[in-house]
Amino acid sequence: MSPAPKLASFPAIRGALRFYQVCSVVTGTMLLLLCAEMVVKYAFGYELFLGGSGGFLWFAPVVEGPNGHESTGDGLNLSLGILVTHGWFYVVYLFACFRVWSLMRWPFLRFLLLALGGIIPFLSFFLEVRVAREVRAYLKTREDVELHSRPEHSSLTQAVPAENER
Repeated sequence: MSPAPKLASFPAIRGALRFYQVCSVVTGTMLLLLCAEMVVKYAFGYELFLGGSGGFLWFAPVVEGPNGHESTGDGLNLSLGILVTHGWFYVVYLFACFRVWSLMRWPFLRFLLLALGGIIPFLSFFLEVRVAREVRAYLKTREDVELHSRPEHSSLTQAVPAENER
């Protein structure tokens, strides 16, 4: 069994949890956009562009060239932007997972499960809810135990008022 987190690290755990939650939602959303982009590109043969000859927002056909699929559109390639953005956010998401995992002192397999949230569609949304609920419950339980185990909160150590103090 791994050692329990230190009480002094609880504020850092709360901050890491908030950061993880934001990263989880952003990465999950970008992953869903990436999946939709891949279906449009490889199943239907189009890429999404912003600006250029097709207008404000338009789909350009993708043709098979000597180096694989080649785009025929001009303007800003949003399909490529989605791919790159998800990649960078996934790196940030891994950092957020590492922070929560290391501060909570979980086993390494738990880190691998968290990391899968950025590559399996919808998993990050489920993990975000589950991890947040579990971490908050753990912190509350540990704080309650620590609070009630202190001598100043014990009913056995309370001073009995003297006769003249009543």
